[in-house]
Amino acid sequence: MMSSFVPGFLLSLSLILAIGAQNAFVLRQGVRREHVFWVCLTCAITDALLISAGVAGFGALAVAVPWFETAMRFGGAAFLFVYGTRAAISALQGGAVLEPAGENGQSLKRTILTLLAITFLNPHVYLDTLVLVGSISAQYPDRVAFAAGAISASAIFFFILGYGARLLQPVFARPVSWRILDGLIAVTMWAISAALLLG
Repeated sequence: MMSSFVPGFLLSLSLILAIGAQNAFVLRQGVRREHVFWVCLTCAITDALLISAGVAGFGALAVAVPWFETAMRFGGAAFLFVYGTRAAISALQGGAVLEPAGENGQSLKRTILTLLAITFLNPHVYLDTLVLVGSISAQYPDRVAFAAGAISASAIFFFILGYGARLLQPVFARPVSWRILDGLIAVTMWAISAALLLG
């Protein structure tokens, strides 16, 4: 079991460590201490579902439905561009301060819906989980253990990122720090959007 669990864990961790739209969102929520548990849990559950689907063999969807990848790529690029633009406007306007959860923040419903859009409108999520993890899992004798390792790495990472972000709270007591964070988020979203259009 461990001979399949560990490679699954390491593969998932290596894929998720790269800064991306989902990670940037979790980081921001963590710094704000806003709906952190539910954001981390949602990320863990969605990754678990996608990884399970990939290991179960649904990676063939992109091959079976030729237009799927293109539709996801352009839809995801448009969404990430808009989200990045909103972050850029926030960075330019400034004035943000660190406030406790629930004060001038988004509702839990809106936060989760935004997170789900960031997750499922990003084609890289499908390539990483359905295609890459799914295809690599076929090389291991215990695919269930491989999937368990990949799912564990994802869940651990998101909870560490979400709750570890609060260590940065003193830094984000200053409005200029929020402008920098929003600017970095905007650049990240735009870079991913451009990569989707060019790739």
